[in-house]
Amino acid sequence: MDKEESQKTKSDNLEENRDNEDLKESSEKKNLEQEDKTKELEDKLARAYAEIENQRRRFEKEKDDAFDYGGFSLARETLNLIDNLERSKLALENDEKLKNSEALKKIINHLDIIQKDMISILKKNNIEEIKSIDQKLDPNLHQAMMEIDDDKKEPGTVVQEIQKGFMMKDRLLRPSLVAVSKKTKEEEKKPDEDQKSE
Repeated sequence: MDKEESQKTKSDNLEENRDNEDLKESSEKKNLEQEDKTKELEDKLARAYAEIENQRRRFEKEKDDAFDYGGFSLARETLNLIDNLERSKLALENDEKLKNSEALKKIINHLDIIQKDMISILKKNNIEEIKSIDQKLDPNLHQAMMEIDDDKKEPGTVVQEIQKGFMMKDRLLRPSLVAVSKKTKEEEKKPDEDQKSE
């Protein structure tokens, strides 16, 4: 019996050792799975935080843009009022019945005051006129409508402003419609003739 008992005890011990090893392996697997899950959750959390941070920056920029440029379309529409005032002044000045009358002088004076007030309001709201006359044509600020022969100015220089352009802070509100200088055909031919005579 002793032998039988000792074999049984040995077999029980072996079985118990196997069970312990299985438990250890199972416990290690669980630990590894938990570590993997933890790493995966940490990664997801980091990505979610990065996405939230990016979204916060985007919203902040949109908020700043809305604050800085929220009145962009209103400002653009307001420019039509300034244009209409200018056209009205020209029409009145060219009216044969009103020319050189005191009434015309008073009306033009009042229209000038209104126009100056409107431009002052625009300046207070960071809307500035684009300087065009005698400037080199800049396609970012000017839109050339025609060319005018002018030998006194360098070709591509703005010589006439058809419609004023405006900037709102660093954004183009409306380009200036301009006429630019070009050399007359006689001036263009002279250098060719000089070369032929040589």
